[in-house]
Amino acid sequence: MTGRELGAAGITDPSLQDAYTRCRILNAEHGRTFFLATRLLPPARRPAIHALYGFARHADDIVDEPAPGTAPGDLFAALDHLGETLDAGLRAGRADDPVLAAVVDTAVRFGIDGGLFAAFLRSMRMDLSVTDYPTRAALQEYVYGSAEVIGLQLLPVLGTVGDPAEAAPRAAALGQAFQLTNFLRDVAEDLDRGRVYLPADELAAFGVDREVLSWCRRTRQVEPRVRRALADQIARTRAVYQRARPGIALLHPTSRPCVATAFTLYSHILDRIEAHGYNVFAGRVSVGIGRRLALAGGAVARSMWARTRTAPVEQTP
Repeated sequence: MTGRELGAAGITDPSLQDAYTRCRILNAEHGRTFFLATRLLPPARRPAIHALYGFARHADDIVDEPAPGTAPGDLFAALDHLGETLDAGLRAGRADDPVLAAVVDTAVRFGIDGGLFAAFLRSMRMDLSVTDYPTRAALQEYVYGSAEVIGLQLLPVLGTVGDPAEAAPRAAALGQAFQLTNFLRDVAEDLDRGRVYLPADELAAFGVDREVLSWCRRTRQVEPRVRRALADQIARTRAVYQRARPGIALLHPTSRPCVATAFTLYSHILDRIEAHGYNVFAGRVSVGIGRRLALAGGAVARSMWARTRTAPVEQTP
């Protein structure tokens, strides 16, 4: 964490500075697209965003990056311990854990509902026991906790120009759109972990099931039926982006360039999947560094203009 960001956010306690810095490192290493967009926020906003990302990454790593030989019961216990420690920290207003210290401080500063963190951890527990989703309604239960609540957590940090309740459904929709994009990009990796996050009934409409997807993974080819099924999933995901788009204008002006850039970068992943002939099995589809930098360059100018034209968002004490 840069001293400028910590100073702008009023974070002076050395242990908290260390906690926020650790979260920033997690964001920079694992969330490159999101981290790039975060750089467009005013410095005072960035530490809180890094803290929220750091918590989500920490929980996700418990599920997806366990030590070799770890029993499933131990993973459930680790998530339970994380949730209990977070709850205790939120009640006390502070935590000693090097990651939770930052997220608790952020939650207290910005008045973030603790129930949003509980919903996130419920979805992480689902990853330990659920491997397929028969319908979109079933998937939605998972996506609410894994993604929509992230948008709702971020909203108090980003700030709004009106009633936050008006922006909340749009923020949740954007979290959902990002998650659905990840599902499409990561079909192969998720199969390797034994999971399919695409609704089974929607795949079945195109004659696709887990066996067909597994064949594509083994051969690193995309079968015609899978190509049509993925095209359908992309169309559905783009509809979610369209529901989310009006929410950008509801954010504080200094936050709009960041979210607009993330919106464009993530939605462009869908374009890249199409450009690769829907073959998400031969390697991870990504937005090239040139494209990311070009978008970020224009957004920097808009971000600086917004900061000179508007007053800063007042931070919750």
